[in-house]
Amino acid sequence: MKKIEAIIKPFKLEDVKDALSEVGIQGLTVTEVKGFGRQKGHTEIYRGSEYTVDFLPKVKLEIVVDDEEVEAVCKAIVDTANTGKIGDGKVFVLPIEEAIRIRTGETGIEAIEASQA
Repeated sequence: MKKIEAIIKPFKLEDVKDALSEVGIQGLTVTEVKGFGRQKGHTEIYRGSEYTVDFLPKVKLEIVVDDEEVEAVCKAIVDTANTGKIGDGKVFVLPIEEAIRIRTGETGIEAIEASQA
């Protein structure tokens, strides 16, 4: 199993969610985050004063998938979140040692698959 973490622009969330649904992903976690990379923030003027916005709003997606699904999920995220402009985000793939569904006690891949009960 792998955990895919993706940092994307907030306005791309619905498109990415739809693309993930098309490749069979039935669950994900979304967190509103702030950060910066090469984009480095920007300056704004508020009530006549200029100030620097160091951290830009982003959305972090977390998805745990079977190893065979990693390539399709990453491709769906990259293809959909890409605007061609700086700040489009990143995708990280991490190993998962174990998953346990709290309600049923199911472990491994069974814990992350949609159940019928």
